[in-house]
This record gives sequence, C-alpha cells and structure tokens, in this order.
Amino acid sequence: MDATAEPTALAAPTGAEEIRLEGVSKVYPDGTVGVAELDLTFAAGELSVLVGPSGCGKTTTMKMVNRLVEPSTGRILLGGEDVTRVDADGLRRRIGYVIQNVGLFPHQTVRVNVGTVPRLLGWDRTRIRARVDELLELVGLDPAVHGDRYPAQLSGGQRQRAGVARALAADPPVLLMDEPFSAVDPVVRERLQSEFLRLQATVRKTIVFVTHDIEEAVRIGDRIAVMSSGGHVEQYATPAELLGRPANEFVADFVGADRGLKRLAVTGITPEDLEHPPVVQVDDGLGDARAVLTRARARWAVVLDENRTLHGWLSIDRASGTGRVRDVCRRMEAWVPVGASLKAAFAQMLQLEAGWVAVLDGDRFLGVLTPESLHAALRRSVEGAVPETAGATRS
Repeated sequence: MDATAEPTALAAPTGAEEIRLEGVSKVYPDGTVGVAELDLTFAAGELSVLVGPSGCGKTTTMKMVNRLVEPSTGRILLGGEDVTRVDADGLRRRIGYVIQNVGLFPHQTVRVNVGTVPRLLGWDRTRIRARVDELLELVGLDPAVHGDRYPAQLSGGQRQRAGVARALAADPPVLLMDEPFSAVDPVVRERLQSEFLRLQATVRKTIVFVTHDIEEAVRIGDRIAVMSSGGHVEQYATPAELLGRPANEFVADFVGADRGLKRLAVTGITPEDLEHPPVVQVDDGLGDARAVLTRARARWAVVLDENRTLHGWLSIDRASGTGRVRDVCRRMEAWVPVGASLKAAFAQMLQLEAGWVAVLDGDRFLGVLTPESLHAALRRSVEGAVPETAGATRS
C-alpha cells in the first residue's frame, strides 16, 4: 500500500521534521516478516498513530525510525536525510523516546533524569537547569516539589509526565511514543491524554505514537495507520475518514461496529447542527417574556442580554407576575464551547439529564443542541460510512 498520497498535511512548524518510509521492511533471519514493504509519510508537526493487534509490527515500524531495529530494506528519511547513513547514537539524541514503563533511572532524581540528553550534548549546568524547570512546568510538575524526588516517590501518572519531559529536553524535532499511557488506570490515562494534547498544541512535534487501543488512537491522532499481521498498513487516514469510510473489512472490524458513536468524538459542532429557541432579554418584564413564549408556542426561552451573553433560561410557568426575567430565570448548567465535539455535548446532556445543551462562543450564545438535532448531527457524521465491506481487498 502506498500511503503517501494523503490529504494536505498541516503546515510544518519550526523545528518539526517529516518522516518518510520508502519501501521499508523488516525480515528476520528465520524468514519471518515483521514489517512488509511500507511507503508511509508522517507529516511534520502531526501526531501519527500506529494501531493494530499484537504482533502486527507497529512497534517494530516505530523503532526502525531511530534504528533500535535496523530495517532489512528501504530508506527512512528524517527531514530528507537517510537515517540509515548517519551515526545511530547521534540520531537517537535528535529523537525523543517514551516507552510504556517510562524508563526513568531509579537512582537519579527527576531533575537529573530530565536533563540526561542535554548533559550528553554538553550543555552547561545553567542552561540544563533552566530547560528542566521549563519542561517540568510544561508537563504539569512543579520543579520545586518534584524536581528533587526520585521516580519511586512519584505516582504512575507523574512518572509518565517526567518521561515526556525527558524526551523533550533537547527539543528534538521527532518524538516516538510506545504505548506510553497503557500502564496507568483509565482515569489517569484520560487525564494524561488530555494533557498530552495540550502539550502537543504548544510544542507541535512530529510524533509517532503506538497503541493497540482504537479509542486512544481516535482521540489523540491527527492521522491513524491501521496495521494487520505481517506489517501491512490497511488504511492511513484521519480519524473521521477512518471511522466514516473503512477501507476494507479488516479495518471495519478493528474500529468496531460502534464506529458511528466513536465518530462523535472527532466530529465538531457546526452552526448547521444548532436549533434557535425563543429569546428573551434579561431585563424584560415577565409579562413581555410570557408574550414572547405564547407567540412562539414554546415552553421555554433562552435568557440573553444585549450582547447575547447567556444568563440562563426561563420556563413559561415562571413567566408570570410583575417582576423581571433576571429575578426568576434559571442558570444554564448544560453548555459546551463552539468547536467542542458532539460527544462532549452528548455527555453534558446525559450527565445533567438536560433536554438541550447551549453552545457558546466565549460568552456569546449561538444556539442549542437538542436530542433531535444531535441525532441529526450523528447521521451527518456517519453519512459517508461504507455499509458493506465484505470482500474488499487491501488497497
């Protein structure tokens, strides 16, 4: 499969480098094919995920990038340079590496661990200390609190954060991550994923991330390569395309029959999804508000001010008497920012047992999602799905 002909990549940030695999394979002495001939491009500044069942070659593929595993055939180009023709140790100092069990040196403090590669590169102590403090703060660890602790004195999530900081210490253009969050419990794992996405939005490295979990792949990846046994890439696509248009039966089975629901997590709310209920002003009299609701034949209205800032909602039952709307309107608990996913809106609806969710741009009210409009948005999100893939061949 030639996976280089993909949609236009994100603009490459300064310091990020493209990784290109050209005819790369790994065949072991006994003839076992670990990775088939791959033509695959990891775009500069993107987070690319390798996902697939155990033994499909995803970790082997990643390790060939920094030559922890030497390829049998083909070329691997990092920023246009063939990595098989450069010094392996020097190459690895240019590439950050994070593994499942972190790999921190247990006899060294967090500060010393994070500064490992800068020391090998000959940085002076002042520069190393400043860089370590900067990175610890970036990954959410207080240098004054955690810098002088040893790995055994940290929680699993804190060790993972320290491992990411160490991988970023020398500001490498590329980061390789081998199931880095799989050893922690689900709650910590979700927090680490969120923090990592925040971090990537700041540093914009070229990242190759290995996981066996399609949920994790869909949540964090800009693009996902689904691999099968023998090291074949069955499909390489954005999460939305992967879930909406599986290339063949293998991919459809791997992403799951609930791929439509998974796609909620990667489908943003658009203005076309929103409904527009009646609006009353926060300083309106209750009589005027009731008249608005009566004309609209509605049971409730959104309460805004002149700047369309959301103040709450008003039911027709409360729109009586001589007071003002601001005195009796109720707080709007269920809301999401514009650009949030349909999954986030659905979660708010379920958690708060709300009949609708407000969508805001900052403080400005845009509209609401109801169960009916969310269902319509769900149908829109999966309208490109392939209903039948039986008999499809590998592309």
